[in-house]
Amino acid sequence: MRNRLRVPARSALCLALCCVLPAFGQTAPALPTHSEEPAAAIVDLAPRYLLKDPRGRVVTHESFRGRFQLVTFGFTSCPDVCPTTLLGFRNILEALGDQAERLQPLFITVDPERDTAALLQEYTAAFHPAIVGLRGTPELLQRAAESFRVRYEKVREPGAPADIYTMDHSTGMYLLDGDGRFVTKFSMTAPAREIAARIRGMMDADQSRPGTVRRGNAPLR
Repeated sequence: MRNRLRVPARSALCLALCCVLPAFGQTAPALPTHSEEPAAAIVDLAPRYLLKDPRGRVVTHESFRGRFQLVTFGFTSCPDVCPTTLLGFRNILEALGDQAERLQPLFITVDPERDTAALLQEYTAAFHPAIVGLRGTPELLQRAAESFRVRYEKVREPGAPADIYTMDHSTGMYLLDGDGRFVTKFSMTAPAREIAARIRGMMDADQSRPGTVRRGNAPLR
């Protein structure tokens, strides 16, 4: 049996826009729950991660020198929160216009057991080609999540088969600056244009710092 919440990546954007239900006849676990720590409560993060992109290349918090990073955690079977967040990523990139190349959006899966590299690539590309999906071993994922203060856990109905489950996880978007340092956290419900305006202001301030020359690494493709 397959997870009812397993949404084909090519349909992810349609789900976010139209709230289309998954295919009939699949078996469903309990619906996931999500939590979001208030941004004001997060002031001392030191995000660190060592993961891999869908092509198998190692990616760390230091891989995007000169570019801001917008990071979120989720999984491709997520029925609502993750598609909504990635749709927000797309809208933020569009609102940034020609400054979008200075922002690297990252989607870290909390379900690497099911989110294969190929599936992760297809899923993120359904929203925007600039979004890079990252995955890793359970140990490396845990270290990354802890550094962002992100909570996640597998949830399974009593008596359900081992492969029928969903994931509970923290939500929100974490902004890192051109040096990979934490700047702020945005709620997934914040308007994309407002987020883009704040990021643009930070980019302008960063670019105008005396003696600062920003030439970001080429985007991962």
